[in-house]
Amino acid sequence: MSSTLRWADDPKWQVAGKKLFSRSSFVRSCVDVKDLPVNSLPEIAFAGRSNVGKSSIINALTNNKTLARVSAMPGRTQQLNYFQIADQFYLVDMPGYGYAQAGRREVMGWQNLMKDYLRGRHCLLRLFLLIDSRHGLKKLDEDFMKFLDSAALSYQIVLTKIDKLNIGEQKAIQEKMAPEIASYQAAHPEILTTSASDNIGIQSLQAEIAALIARSPTKPGY
Repeated sequence: MSSTLRWADDPKWQVAGKKLFSRSSFVRSCVDVKDLPVNSLPEIAFAGRSNVGKSSIINALTNNKTLARVSAMPGRTQQLNYFQIADQFYLVDMPGYGYAQAGRREVMGWQNLMKDYLRGRHCLLRLFLLIDSRHGLKKLDEDFMKFLDSAALSYQIVLTKIDKLNIGEQKAIQEKMAPEIASYQAAHPEILTTSASDNIGIQSLQAEIAALIARSPTKPGY
């Protein structure tokens, strides 16, 4: 990556990102690792606390308001939901961690599924960890980041709902979080900011993913 221009800010990757996300489709929901696709497409995963806005971000990325199910009830994503993007990669929507209206055994089941996936999915290029910008890192996030570090899995923080903060608050949360994530070995140092409702930062996130896919050793031919 250029030392002067992030992938997320590079007009070349922003154009590539928009093109990349122009075609998308739902593939399958997986309740067991044996259900995962067996082909060699690279994968990008999205994770975060329940109700952090994962489905809204996925729909904004793909410009498809109905692709991922959006619910006001936390904990509705209970499987690994696979979406295919332009025949180039899979986008994986993971179960949220934290509050969910389900039994303890059921919650533990999909949390274990998530960890089994993260430990053994070699085609996973990066996990984007969504954090509500209004609240910053919570203990659940920190515990999950420690797990990702132990699994040596590359991940990057994406702040959501940034439109809910004023300019000063936006700057303050980024300045607060930068040194916090620096202590996590597998965390990417750059923080992305987004708002699905106002389409803020969506183009930059598309660009970041486009650059990752273009550099993937498992990418399909164009």
